[in-house]
Amino acid sequence: MKAIRVREFGPPEVMMLEDIPVPPVGPDQILVRVRAAGVNPVETYIRSGSYAFRPSLPYTPGGDAAGVVEQVGGKVTGHRSGDRVYTAGTVSGAYAEFAVCHADQVYPLPDGISFPRGAGLHVPYATAYRALFHRAHARAGQIVLVHGASGGVGLAAVQFAVAAGLTVIGTGGTERGHELVRAQGVAQVLDHRAPGYLDELMRLTGGRGADLILEMLANVNLGKDLTVLAKGGCVVVIGCRGEVQINPRLLMRAEGSILGVLAGSPAEVAEAHAAIGAGLRAGTLRPVVGQELPLDAAPQAHREIIESPAYGKIVLLP
Repeated sequence: MKAIRVREFGPPEVMMLEDIPVPPVGPDQILVRVRAAGVNPVETYIRSGSYAFRPSLPYTPGGDAAGVVEQVGGKVTGHRSGDRVYTAGTVSGAYAEFAVCHADQVYPLPDGISFPRGAGLHVPYATAYRALFHRAHARAGQIVLVHGASGGVGLAAVQFAVAAGLTVIGTGGTERGHELVRAQGVAQVLDHRAPGYLDELMRLTGGRGADLILEMLANVNLGKDLTVLAKGGCVVVIGCRGEVQINPRLLMRAEGSILGVLAGSPAEVAEAHAAIGAGLRAGTLRPVVGQELPLDAAPQAHREIIESPAYGKIVLLP
């Protein structure tokens, strides 16, 4: 099969398309024929060697994919050959024509959701759900500021929050991104490139500020977030690319909190995917694909997900 392989940590060009054997399937595992693989920022950090976790070399990147069940292990129940599925992690890597997954990493993909859209579900939507409901305990009627609302996690958070009855204010950096966010039913879109855009947030909220702030780039925004945090509010840090200094007095003034988010417990992951499945079937969750690239364009995908303005998901098509 064709697969992207990383044989040394480094720049995007260390990812090479190779022919390797289809991985064997264990008794508790499922082999998925990958029709689309989602690209996530964390995969660029792992590939560069800068992430805390370093896989053994060589390895195939990626955990998010969508496709069709090719084979099931002898102990697997609830899945059968031919099922349309999406993955929440893999054993062998998603940037490939086939991926081996543990049975609990595979979820049904509704018929109305294309494979490229299905490949953008796990990391963006499970992360957004965990940030909103497990960490921030979001409630209807609250005001939530979603930074980077036109990106994968940002769009997922907007859709979850709108469906749950929160008032959503999103930010974006391009007019194309603004239009995408507006289409999700937000109360307002702010241009995070504009000076004083957070002053506009305070005006929109009558001086109250945001009860919840979902932060995708904490090294740039966290200090400023604290200036618009409502009383008792919290900032959930989802993404960060460096260190940051803050003024703790701002946190004290709001009696607020800063929370981090990573993968949850197995029970929390299962809850998130139950909510994702329900939202897909109800039509409240609508994954957006910004770009589809062939598998051998993985280096380009890794450059663009870091350097280009966020707009939906980038997916690779084996």
